[in-house]
Amino acid sequence: MIAFSEHLCFKTYAVSRYITGLYKPYLDEISLTYPQYLVMLILWEKGGMNIGKIGDHLHLDNGTLTPLLKRMEKNGLLSRTRSIEDERVVLIDLTDTGRLLKDKAQHIPEAVQRCFHLDEEKKNQLKSTLDEILSTQSTSAI
Repeated sequence: MIAFSEHLCFKTYAVSRYITGLYKPYLDEISLTYPQYLVMLILWEKGGMNIGKIGDHLHLDNGTLTPLLKRMEKNGLLSRTRSIEDERVVLIDLTDTGRLLKDKAQHIPEAVQRCFHLDEEKKNQLKSTLDEILSTQSTSAI
């Protein structure tokens, strides 16, 4: 049997928690949780979209996203409106407050990445490997 510390699932879980922890002090400064930050990153980059598209980007379902988005709406960061064409579709867009928060968050990715002490080549290799693993998500039978 493989030793616990050698399980890929444990190592990825531990790294994920480590990275999320690195973000925490920066996100506390702008009053966002890590999942909220991820939503904001998508909306800052892509603009408004429906919940399903956000879920596709984050690999999350609507049931997980809806409470998160409701809290963000309550905090004035985004708006949720029903589509005129299809009332089952909820459209998400940034408010002025949400758009302005982007400037306060600009430095965060670089500050966190500096903590990794990886050169560009290793960062690119890691990104490539993670992309490869994530690409199997849609083709794997669960």
